Amino acid sequence: RNMLDFLDRDKTKKKFVLDTNVILHDSTSIYRFEDHDIIIPITVLEELDQFKKGSSMLNYHARTFLRALDKISGPNLFNGGAKIEETGGRISVRLETVFDEKLSKNFSQSKPDHHILNIAYSLLKDSGKENVVLVTKDVNLRMKAKAVGLMAEDYKSDHVQDVSELYSGHKMMDDVTDEFIDRLFRYDYKIDEESKDAHFLNKIKPNEYAVLRSLNKSALCKREGEKSVLKRVCKIPAYGILPRNAEQTFALDALLDRDIPLVTITGKAGTGKTLLAVAAALEKKRYYRQIFISRPTIPLSNRDIGYLPGDIQSKLDPYMQPIYDNIGVIQNQFTTDDNKHRAVKELLTEEKIVISPLSYIRGRSLVKIFFIIDEAQNL
Repeated sequence: RNMLDFLDRDKTKKKFVLDTNVILHDSTSIYRFEDHDIIIPITVLEELDQFKKGSSMLNYHARTFLRALDKISGPNLFNGGAKIEETGGRISVRLETVFDEKLSKNFSQSKPDHHILNIAYSLLKDSGKENVVLVTKDVNLRMKAKAVGLMAEDYKSDHVQDVSELYSGHKMMDDVTDEFIDRLFRYDYKIDEESKDAHFLNKIKPNEYAVLRSLNKSALCKREGEKSVLKRVCKIPAYGILPRNAEQTFALDALLDRDIPLVTITGKAGTGKTLLAVAAALEKKRYYRQIFISRPTIPLSNRDIGYLPGDIQSKLDPYMQPIYDNIGVIQNQFTTDDNKHRAVKELLTEEKIVISPLSYIRGRSLVKIFFIIDEAQNL
């Protein structure tokens, strides 16, 4: 799943040859290979030189990597390598070498990728061991490397963990009694540290939710902060939106709890993340001066929204439309003469609900704001 998985397979000291696309993808990639050695082909430096100027993430990664390399570099950068203090490994720049006869018969020398492949292959021949690995995000280059007997791996160290391994914020607990659930239904259960139920406090983290199941009964609950209190969680609607399952119930309860200042929600598309957040904001509007709903604008083909036609509003509308759709779903639950329907329209007109790209909010001073950041994984 990530580069550490590959490193764990074999503890032999390795030499990793990095392709340009790995550095443009993650400028900190040189710190991800533990104490193994890193080889930067001179062709990679030449390609990075073309990406130094500009404001995109590719340009940022190119500049950041070159500055880091300059900081690490010493007189041995091109001859033996310089030590990377953070990992204990060494990094070196490999100069061009005579194109191998075997490669020249199959690959054109006019492509930079083939020069990177040639340097990695020459290292393999020099070492006489299978301890040279080409790291590239180019699947075609990986196939070419494997065709000539060179190990090749994709770079995935920056990938988000599998969702199944992330902290979910809730858990299933089957080792409870009917009596325990009955007490929870009657009142918020304050657990005495000396009681027989004290072990539950060690199983549930602060503000974590749980589905409790006995042989005959079940209940939803959460631990109230760091207190020794288990609180029953019920399906309560927010501005007309009623959660449909336990996960949505937990998410909405957290969003409505003013003692929880930061809530992160992850899930597949269509699971109601934005809808629940907007509904909770409208339900709790009386406690806040404004509702800010924002999402990052993703440039298309490395071109920012300034290249799109029309005025600023028409440029932004396609990015912000999913938020308007969710507000429309909430608003249209009520008839046009209903107070709640009119209230949403008034909040938008009076700019009590502000929908804006995240980059436009940067640097602002926000006080008593219910702030929703949609699609945060694209930040």
